[in-house]
Amino acid sequence: MSILFSGRVSSGASAHKISPARRFVMFWVNHVRQALFSLGELWRTPSASILTIGVLGVSLTLPATLHLLVKNVQQVSDSFTQAAEISLFIKADSSATQISSLQKILQADNAIARVTHISKQQALEEFGQVSGFGAALNYLTDNPLPDVLLVLPKNTAAESARQLLERLSKERIVEFGKLDIDWLTRLDAIVSLLRQAVLVIALLLLGAVLLIIGNTIRLSIMSKKDEIEVMKLVGATDAFIQRPFLYSGIWYGVFGGLLAFLIVEAMLWWLQGAIVSVTSLYGSEFRLMALSVPEFFSLMLLAVLLGLSGSYLSVRRHISAIEPTGP
Repeated sequence: MSILFSGRVSSGASAHKISPARRFVMFWVNHVRQALFSLGELWRTPSASILTIGVLGVSLTLPATLHLLVKNVQQVSDSFTQAAEISLFIKADSSATQISSLQKILQADNAIARVTHISKQQALEEFGQVSGFGAALNYLTDNPLPDVLLVLPKNTAAESARQLLERLSKERIVEFGKLDIDWLTRLDAIVSLLRQAVLVIALLLLGAVLLIIGNTIRLSIMSKKDEIEVMKLVGATDAFIQRPFLYSGIWYGVFGGLLAFLIVEAMLWWLQGAIVSVTSLYGSEFRLMALSVPEFFSLMLLAVLLGLSGSYLSVRRHISAIEPTGP
């Protein structure tokens, strides 16, 4: 028995007067029945179903992968920006009390995460170790290096760091401040470009998914054209006839979303070993970030909505155009 007629028979058998509660229950029972019959229809046409699910899954894989790329680049960006410190060079005639007082004031500032004081002597010793001129520095009569306060902003975005630098540079005992924000600006621009590229590619691929599912449902409708005509002759509404095809679109979305998730996880598992080998050479413990639970459900919801939307656009157009013809 066909998916359309099976639902109609069960509906007609209970057409006698029933209570509102029972009618409500039967409404949902019929929906569940038609959803299961739609799943069976996919099982009865494995070649076409697998092909459609495969195309849907692969189409969703690319935007999901690009999203993870942006997510991991953002993770690297965040780790870099934690080192975006403002260097405040203190005037040579400033006393230790003045420096300590300024350090306490900055530590109480809500826009600052951490303040570190590097004294003249510490700076000279560090310079000697890094430069290799330690022995030559012993001949200096005076320490030419100033005291430095390293300030880490809470908001490490380029514009926010620039504004904080301008404000702190006006402090009375500060000679000048320094912040290398050019690389922060470039990094933010790259991440923004990646986000926009992901959005454009995702929109193009999702549009292609709608067309693919719509065409698949259209072919299914055309293959059941005679059956639909008979259904309309016995009084079936367009909404009743459309329902199994809508459920077919939902099932395509469910299986396509799961396939995309499995492909993404397989790619991450395959790349993880290579990334660990590279990062270990630089003493880093970077790990690829996979899809979180909310992102997984978002992917599944998006796939289901695409399947439902593609099938809805197809059935609204083609089923209403099919009308019974006389003998």
